Amino acid sequence: MRAVVQRVTHASVTVDGELLGQIGKGFLIFLGVAEGDTREITERMADKICRLRIFEDENGKTNLSLADVEGELLVISQFTLYADCKKGNRPSFVKAGAPRMAEALYERFMEHCRAYVDVVEKGRFGADMKVELLNDGPFTLMLDSEDLFG
Repeated sequence: MRAVVQRVTHASVTVDGELLGQIGKGFLIFLGVAEGDTREITERMADKICRLRIFEDENGKTNLSLADVEGELLVISQFTLYADCKKGNRPSFVKAGAPRMAEALYERFMEHCRAYVDVVEKGRFGADMKVELLNDGPFTLMLDSEDLFG
């Protein structure tokens, strides 16, 4: 599982002009599910992200978590995080999880995040989405479950 986590002051997602989700201060997460990902990996990734301490405290140090600042989440499914560009100029996505399995783990990820955060918004799995955000910092992290959990 791969996640791009952006600390934002606000973010939103629309599909065909319809606003599906929007948040204030928090994280915009682009989440990619790989073939072989499991419920355990999904829950560990959600725990890791929700516990990240990347908000500034009163001394200007990145020491506060999402819960500490009453932050919100917007989670966008992003199979393209598994693009393989080694051969040629057209990316291959064979490492991305099959849609049915990936959608189930995407939903599980958000459900697990609700243990930490009151507001968890989402896009529409598999849709052509338009995402707007104001990156705060900018502060962007890339997490890969293989690197984190072996």
